[in-house]
Amino acid sequence: MSRVKIELPDKFIFTTEIPIRISDINYGGHLGNDAVLAIAHEARLRFLKHHNFTELNIDGAGIIMTDAAVQYKAEAFYGDVLSVEIAVTDFTRAGCDFIYRLTNKNNNTVVAIVKTGIVFYDYGNKKVVSVPEGFKQII
Repeated sequence: MSRVKIELPDKFIFTTEIPIRISDINYGGHLGNDAVLAIAHEARLRFLKHHNFTELNIDGAGIIMTDAAVQYKAEAFYGDVLSVEIAVTDFTRAGCDFIYRLTNKNNNTVVAIVKTGIVFYDYGNKKVVSVPEGFKQII
């Protein structure tokens, strides 16, 4: 299998800081691979909240994650603070990709790059819907 390669966008539109918790540490003593996706999720929730949205209500639609990819770049440890930048790219009729760059604030080292694909979804009617206009406008 070839290595995952996530292309970084030219511009990130949101940044938040997330400290690494003890529960994010694995038996190797560093940030666990499973915690990286959870940190990306937290950053996405903060991005949505910043725009007065939730994962269940983005201008009337919810979202579902359709895929995820992670490039691990460097170790991070308990007590480190990650600067998580977000970009939104590759729009389709019903979805888009969120790109995250996780950088250790202590040494300015990129720890991971993450991509999550999402589609917009009407949970009441159980169907995929078009990207809401209100979401397009903020991007």
